[in-house]
Amino acid sequence: MIASQRPLVTAGTLLGIGLGGVVDGILFHQILQLHNMLTAIVPKDTIVHVEINMFWDGIFHTITWIMTVLGVIFLFRAGQRRDVVSSNKTFVGALTLGWGLFNFIEGGINHHILGLHHVVERLGLSVFDWLFLASGAVLIAVGWLAIQADAKHHAAASRAGNSSHPDRIS
Repeated sequence: MIASQRPLVTAGTLLGIGLGGVVDGILFHQILQLHNMLTAIVPKDTIVHVEINMFWDGIFHTITWIMTVLGVIFLFRAGQRRDVVSSNKTFVGALTLGWGLFNFIEGGINHHILGLHHVVERLGLSVFDWLFLASGAVLIAVGWLAIQADAKHHAAASRAGNSSHPDRIS
């Protein structure tokens, strides 16, 4: 990664973490209703337990919202800097990296280490939890490789004296 990419990578990574969490919450918690934040230790078998899980889902959504807002703030600041390479490839790579970090860290901590919930709660720790971790690792690798490839592209273009790039955001 080149120094002029760092602000955009930071913004994209924060947005990727936040948006990955939002998708997880909406898809797994709300639409598919496969689990909530504490369903492995507080099953949704009473109204009180449903309320406890709903509260902790709210805390989870608050954290993902804060990460998204921070990503927007960092993106705005990066956009104001003339020294920042404003590349769509770098930004999408950082979003992918962030989503992968979300999946890997949240899955590792909540599913495997703490056992707070599982991807499909009725199965307990299952292949779906391992696939969630694997998806995180794949997204991290794809995002990182995209960022690195774009850094090489911009470095080569800079050495060639070409400051105009087709993927440049104006």
